[in-house]
Amino acid sequence: MILTSSRSRYFVQQGTIHLALAIGAVFMLLPFWLMLRTSFTPPDDIFRGNLLALPAFTLENYVRVFEDVPILRYYFNGVVVVVAIFIGQVAVCVPAAYALSRLRFAGQALSLWLVLAAMMVPYQVTAIPVYVLLSQFGLVNSYGALILPFLSSAFSVFLLRQFFLSIPQSVFESARLDGASPFRILWHIVFPMARPAITTFGIFSFVSHWNDYFWPSFVLRNDTAATVPFGIVRFLDQELGSEYGPQMAAATLTVLPLLLGFLLAQRQFIAGMSMTSGQVD
Repeated sequence: MILTSSRSRYFVQQGTIHLALAIGAVFMLLPFWLMLRTSFTPPDDIFRGNLLALPAFTLENYVRVFEDVPILRYYFNGVVVVVAIFIGQVAVCVPAAYALSRLRFAGQALSLWLVLAAMMVPYQVTAIPVYVLLSQFGLVNSYGALILPFLSSAFSVFLLRQFFLSIPQSVFESARLDGASPFRILWHIVFPMARPAITTFGIFSFVSHWNDYFWPSFVLRNDTAATVPFGIVRFLDQELGSEYGPQMAAATLTVLPLLLGFLLAQRQFIAGMSMTSGQVD
């Protein structure tokens, strides 16, 4: 009897949790469904019928986007920017995180506090000084203006530091006893072992900079180096106006790479998050 009662409570608790999660998932996925539905709906039928039902299928809105918007150029610019930022962050943040977690040097604690302080400052706060500096170097309205300010990331340094703290110290001590230099340890041990954490902060970086509209709108004057959000907003204002079908088609094309990237890297992302959450020292 006690066992049956305990089992009943367990199923009630699990059922309640899963029901709450399902309701939350519905509210989170509903905007995506409406965006996707509208993008495939003929313009005259967008506000007709049940918004939750399957629409009359058409590719007219996507054809309009590809005809009126240089979307492929925006995709190319976006890929160049996010890949360059990611490579730069790996080159800067991995050695910095390794030094903060496994090396001993003067000012180490102060450096960590500076990293934590930098995490609390939104980059919009420093936008004007950075813009002035880029302008003095003639980098406004170029790839450099979109890439250079983000080649280091306090969040990435902290995330990777937490990951390196989860690796047993004996791994690094054994490498030193074998005569490995710090650079060799970094290249042959740290980088391979940090792949899940690098994937994790890579996804954060990709999502953040692919979706960024504020900074491109701040440093770009035309769409030569425009990324997807900035370029699409310009053309939505100029060419597509209040046509909701093409707008939702453009929004779907903006979100699609993010969804595909996360699905492909989901396992590494979860592994990296679980391994970086265990150490707080």
